[in-house]
Order: sequence, then structure tokens, then C-alpha cells
Amino acid sequence: MAQAVEEWYKQMPIITRSYLTAAIVTTIGCSLDIISPHHLYLNPILVAKKYQFWRLITNFLFFRKMDLDFLFHMFFLARYCKLLEENSFRGRTADFFYMLLFGATVLTGIVLVGGMIPYLSESIAEVIFLSNSLTFMMVYVWSKQNPFIHMSFLGLFTFTAAYLPWVLLGFSVLVGASAWVDLLGMVAGHAYYFLEDVYPRMTGRRPLKTPSFIKALFADEAVVVARPADLRFAAPAAEDIHQD
Repeated sequence: MAQAVEEWYKQMPIITRSYLTAAIVTTIGCSLDIISPHHLYLNPILVAKKYQFWRLITNFLFFRKMDLDFLFHMFFLARYCKLLEENSFRGRTADFFYMLLFGATVLTGIVLVGGMIPYLSESIAEVIFLSNSLTFMMVYVWSKQNPFIHMSFLGLFTFTAAYLPWVLLGFSVLVGASAWVDLLGMVAGHAYYFLEDVYPRMTGRRPLKTPSFIKALFADEAVVVARPADLRFAAPAAEDIHQD
């Protein structure tokens, strides 16, 4: 059993494995009082005035209590982060990292701006950890890229992947969790989906082009697409071309 878990862990792509490890270590550390959550949560005042910039990162690593909700989010993180990195972003680790960076930036911006809006400030102020929202963003992006896959929720009913975020949002409401956390993830996910998939098809421009300095951090392997011999002089298929 231990060997199977070890093999499963080693076979994870680098970004998924790194994020999952950091999240589990941070959450366990807080549960054992080795790390204080008070040093991790997103506090704009401490970031701006005390230069505690690490909070911009650590608030995405703590998943609160070690309970059923934690297990659910670790499952979502391990599954959908892995699916995205291995399939949609296969051979494009830098682009996948940039997607997470974009999502984290959007979520942080929403919290900072929302905290200044009178009717939203009270609700937004309660969101001091954005780890669940970033995980939900990955679920949303995956569902948009795989809308016709059939799924089952706890064996109770079936639906297509396009409705997965809404099913999970409804479940969060039923168990008494804050709907804001999931909604923020959906907003960030839709922003990425629109700018990366919809807008380029409409205009031919790609605003979320991964910066060269981020590409330099990752040595991606080229994905070779095999072709039949009689098609070697044909133009490449559109889906085989990734435009930067």
C-alpha cells in the first residue's frame, strides 16, 4: 500500500506535486501548532505597511482544519490540478504555472478591491485564505475544457462536467460552507477561460501570453505528434499548433 502511494506521488507532474506537498505540510503544521495561521492569512495592511509579502503566497497553502472538507479539497487538488497539467498543459509547464499565478493574482485583487466596496466589504473580509478558491478555479477551468464528460456526484445523480462547479457550489451551501469561497474561484476561472480560450478566438490575440522569464524557469519537453507517412507534406493540424 505504501509503495503504491509512493509511486502515485512520484508520477505526479511537478507543479501538482509541489503544490499538493506544500498544502499538506502547511495544513498539518498548523494543526500541530508548529505553524501559526496568524502568520499565513492574507492581511493587506500587514503586507503594505509591515512588508509581510509572504502572506500573498502562504494564504494559498493553508486549507484550515484537517476535516472532511480538507480531504475533499485535497482530492480536487490532486485530481483536477493533475488532469490540467498532464492533459491541457502537457509539455507546457510554464503556461500552467502562469495560469495559477494569474488566478492567484485575480483572487487577491478581488479581495483587496472588494474590501473597499460598502456592500461587499463585510463578506469579503471573511475570506482570509484563498486556497480553496484557487482549487475551485482549477475545477472550473477543467470543466470548461471538458464540458461533455459524464460524471456522478456521490452516486446520487449524473451530469456533464460543464455543471461540475455548480454542483460543488450547491454542495458547499448544503453543508454550511461559505459560498463566497467557491464563487471567487469561479470568477477567477472564468476570467482565465475567457482571456485564454474565448477572446483569442474572437480577436486572434492572446492577452495571457506567458512571459519569457517564466518560460525560462521550466525546461518543458517538446510534445512530438506522430503523422502518417503519406501526410508528411500536409499542413499541420490546427490543434497541434500552440500559438504563443
